Amino acid sequence: MIPRINEGLCTGCKSCIEVCPPQAICMKDEKAFIDQEFCEECGFCAAECSAGAIEIDFPISANK
Repeated sequence: MIPRINEGLCTGCKSCIEVCPPQAICMKDEKAFIDQEFCEECGFCAAECSAGAIEIDFPISANK
């Protein structure tokens, strides 16, 4: 699952860029942008984002 940036929450701090192993994140219009072609779906960016602007949609298990 490729992370998504919630632009309304993104502060442009660039902390996600610093922890992205494949360097798949850049800045566009002062907000983080994830290049899906290079994203390895590691989730480091979401864990690092103190603003909670990076979301990962995990599938819902049918075995609740």
